[in-house]
Amino acid sequence: MLALIAVMLTAPLCGGRKWWFRAVLRALGAKLKVFGEPERQSGVLVVGNHTSWLDIVAVNAVLPARALAKREVGEWPVIGALAARAGTVFVDRAKLSTLPATVAELAEVMRGGAAVSVFPEGTTWCGRESGRYKPAAFQAAIDAGVPVRPVALRFVVAGKPTTAASFLGEETFLTALHRTVALRGLEIEVHVLPLINSVGRDRRSLAAAAETAVRTVAEDRDRAVSGCRPHWS
Repeated sequence: MLALIAVMLTAPLCGGRKWWFRAVLRALGAKLKVFGEPERQSGVLVVGNHTSWLDIVAVNAVLPARALAKREVGEWPVIGALAARAGTVFVDRAKLSTLPATVAELAEVMRGGAAVSVFPEGTTWCGRESGRYKPAAFQAAIDAGVPVRPVALRFVVAGKPTTAASFLGEETFLTALHRTVALRGLEIEVHVLPLINSVGRDRRSLAAAAETAVRTVAEDRDRAVSGCRPHWS
């Protein structure tokens, strides 16, 4: 935790956001492994599977982007402040009336050439379980005329998939943080997948294509995981 606080204090002095997030992972003792190399892209929607509170950290350590996150994330210790400094767009899920404005804001950000990262499942899952990708954020990519970059995330300890870093809605963030800090040998895999063109697609077909791309990687590599028990590794 002291190392994480040190990262927060030095963040304004560092050379780029990617450095901040990689420093957080190092402070947690987590090793980052990247598969695939994204070409430079002006304006892109980055989407991936949602397992852990560390997902946004891992994605930004590879593909710096303004994230879309629930309002509560901004209130989390350490991560909330880091997310705010990275330009995260916070959305109040209890107020669906704000969704069109949020989609418009995301589209404007991407039209300006920036990347936006979203976890379209809308909540965290673990093990082989996963949720359907909600299409709303994909409309922002269509409106902005930018492609979608699928990213598959995996958490591994001693060569085997783990759900120990997962975050379940009924537990507190501090509980999940404590369990993750206690892990030894955690590796976070970030699989950067090919771009999906948004031109000529509707938001539902675009969401389905991204979901299939990410799920294929996760299922191919996680066949040994059975069930969702966030306290084992």
